Amino acid sequence: MTETSPLVTVSRLAHPAVFEACVIRVPHVKWDERPLAFVSWKEGAEGTAGKEELLAFLGERFVKWWIPDDVVVLKEIPRTSVGKFMKRELRGQYKDHYQSGDGA
Repeated sequence: MTETSPLVTVSRLAHPAVFEACVIRVPHVKWDERPLAFVSWKEGAEGTAGKEELLAFLGERFVKWWIPDDVVVLKEIPRTSVGKFMKRELRGQYKDHYQSGDGA
C-alpha cells in the first residue's frame, strides 16, 4: 500500500481541538480503499468537537473523495522510537474497519 495525499497528511486538519492527526488508507468494501483519520485531542479539548464536526471541517477544505469516511479518536496516536506515526500498526489494527459496511 502506498500513501495517498491523505489530506496532505492532515496539515489542514488544524481544527482548534485537535492536538495531532494522521490518515491511513484501509480496505473498503465498495471502494477498495478509503482514508481513515486518527486524531488525539488537545489537553482540555476532549468532548469539545465530535467526528461530524471534524468531517465537516475537512469538507470545507478538501474535495469529497479525499475526506475520510470516519475519524477514530485515540488518547495518543502510536509512534515509533524516532517519533513517526506507526501507520503500519494502525493499518493492521484497523484493516477491517470498513469491511462490515457499517464503518461508513
